[in-house]
Amino acid sequence: MFTVPKKIVEQLRKEYPVGTRVELIEMNDQFNTKLKPGCQGTVTDVDDAGTIHVRWDCGSSLGICYGVDKCKKI
Repeated sequence: MFTVPKKIVEQLRKEYPVGTRVELIEMNDQFNTKLKPGCQGTVTDVDDAGTIHVRWDCGSSLGICYGVDKCKKI
């Protein structure tokens, strides 16, 4: 199992505080049926595993997994 170092989690929390708007660049999730590159949403949390939780404008709530998925601040 891949563990995200605490220092990285702290960095992510500073870079993506609650309320930050993000845009999806890439997601590798077999359960993703709504999200495509370019989808936008609002950060709701960054958990201890480094997942950036997002309330996507399209209604999805899938998180951005550190080291797997990619997003950018807008």
